[in-house]
Amino acid sequence: MFATTTHHQTHLSSSSLAGSKNNQRSCRCARPRTTTKMMMMMMMNSPESKSSSSNSLTSSSSLFGNNNDFAASSLRRQIARTTTLSKSKVVKVSAAASFEISQEVKKTALLGVLFGGWYAFNIVFNIYNKQVLKAFPYPWHCTMFQFVGGCVLIALMWGLNLVERPKKEVFSTENLKMVLPLAMIHTLGNLLTNISLGKVAVSFTHTIKAMEPFFSVLFSYLFLGATPSPAVVAALVPVVGGVALASLAEASFNWIGFGAAMGSNVVFQSRNVFSKKVMGGNKGVKMDNITLFSVMTLLSAVISLPLAVVVEGVKFTPAALATSGFPLADMIQRVFITGATFHLYQQVSYMILQQVTPVTHSVGNCVKRVVVIASSVLFFRNPVSPLNLAGTAIALAGVFAYSQVAKKGGGGKSSGGAYTDEFRRITGLVNLKDN
Repeated sequence: MFATTTHHQTHLSSSSLAGSKNNQRSCRCARPRTTTKMMMMMMMNSPESKSSSSNSLTSSSSLFGNNNDFAASSLRRQIARTTTLSKSKVVKVSAAASFEISQEVKKTALLGVLFGGWYAFNIVFNIYNKQVLKAFPYPWHCTMFQFVGGCVLIALMWGLNLVERPKKEVFSTENLKMVLPLAMIHTLGNLLTNISLGKVAVSFTHTIKAMEPFFSVLFSYLFLGATPSPAVVAALVPVVGGVALASLAEASFNWIGFGAAMGSNVVFQSRNVFSKKVMGGNKGVKMDNITLFSVMTLLSAVISLPLAVVVEGVKFTPAALATSGFPLADMIQRVFITGATFHLYQQVSYMILQQVTPVTHSVGNCVKRVVVIASSVLFFRNPVSPLNLAGTAIALAGVFAYSQVAKKGGGGKSSGGAYTDEFRRITGLVNLKDN
């Protein structure tokens, strides 16, 4: 019995031990999450835990610190390089934009100066030329003086290298023979213009000369076979009608002045046709517009000098000039200014034509004619009736419409192109570079 009791106690104690272990296991399993979090926080806040964490971070840094520093340094260098390149690109782009803007501003300013000079030289030429012709009624000599004044300017420009000097081939016999017919017609056209300016008002002469597009289209059709479009014909109707209306109301009208102005239109436009036919197949020396005009001026001076003496006698002596009523020095000054501005306004016209489109030049030429007419009326105080003013306005409006039609390609079957047609119509010279 003692043995049995002992065995039973032993069994109970074993059972109790096993039960307590099971209870402990179940208690651990059933411990709430909050208690676990609290224990973890207590462990982390303990000095031992902090020391352990810091040791582990230190060891991590010791293992990966070098690699991290290298990567960070590389990243910083890459960012710096990218920033530098971006800044340099921005600087280059901004510099290029500033350069383009400055170039545009310079070009616009240059065009403004050229157009202002073109108009100013025209105004001065027409006013002084009219005064000289009224006091010194010898149009042949006045024409010769203008060409001689141009020769003086040409010599100065070539001597001072203001314009490019022509090559020796330009003055070859063959080349001069080619330019000589143009110089003869050029001389005759300017002579007829001076005759008209001496007989009628400046405003009326320029109103008649507004019919240049009409004769250009007419002769191109008759001799070159260039058929005008209906738009061109419609634009020329107000040109012809306006000139007719202004002629009927012109107080200073006379047939010599009217016929001379019309004759200058015919001569200049027939010269253009001649230029196309004769010089279109030219294989000789190529000249730009300014060089060609300079050569023509030199030849025109040589042509006009003997003709002026034959037709009008010797009128360029001091005694002859003194008969004008002006003091001799004043008369010589006016003659020189007339010749200088005559050459300068045409040369500036060519310079503008090299900078802008032909249509822009044509519009500028139309505005120039308006400015010259208005300035001459104000300066000489010519009587202008409403009918005369209306006719002039209609004619100039037709010229403007014609230039716009030419811009849109309404010029018909023109063989020379817009540049050549406009160049010939306005300047009366052929552009050899287009041939």
